[in-house]
Amino acid sequence: MGRTAECGILEDPWAAPPEEVFERSAALADTPDEVEELTLRFERGRPVAVDGTALELAALVAEVDRRAGAHGVGRIDLVEDRLVGIKSREIYECPGAVTILTAHRDLEDLCLEQELAAEKRGLEGRYAQLVYNGLWYSPLKTALDAFVAASQAPVSGEVRMALFKGSAWVAGRRSPVGLYDHDLATYDAADRFDHTQAEGFVKLWGLPTRVWARRQGDL
Repeated sequence: MGRTAECGILEDPWAAPPEEVFERSAALADTPDEVEELTLRFERGRPVAVDGTALELAALVAEVDRRAGAHGVGRIDLVEDRLVGIKSREIYECPGAVTILTAHRDLEDLCLEQELAAEKRGLEGRYAQLVYNGLWYSPLKTALDAFVAASQAPVSGEVRMALFKGSAWVAGRRSPVGLYDHDLATYDAADRFDHTQAEGFVKLWGLPTRVWARRQGDL
């Protein structure tokens, strides 16, 4: 999924990493001057194909890594906390992972119900910390695995990614089970949303704030 570099000149957080540190991502000066696009297909949260070609996970990551790396995508320079609290400057290089995770997050936004999506986002950091700290087989990680598996059931579809000069961004997305409804979301005359229902909702939603303002607003 990626590689990391540390020590030597990298132990000075002020020093820029030398180009020789990187192996899987091109320097921006050496990247193409045209945008490249690739399409990732996901099934139940798992990437399964690139540009319509089905690939096993390891081969898929390697293919995206190669193509994104050619555009300088995936360089991460940060200071992080080790388990014992020591600050450490790390250089990560993960073109494929950055591209795939960006696409996956966007597809979740399309396919997950709002409350489920919010809870998933809140647990991601905790999950990552457990893995980083070597607690792969811990009871909490096992329990979170069950939550993640359930949350990914509807995350199926395609995401079109654009690659250019160190960036990977979403150019389009679609899903047969996506929750986006054009007729509800549109602002044109074909809008099916009944706006007259909003008045009562707004009054109820703002009621606690109005009570606070009346009783405590001048404190």
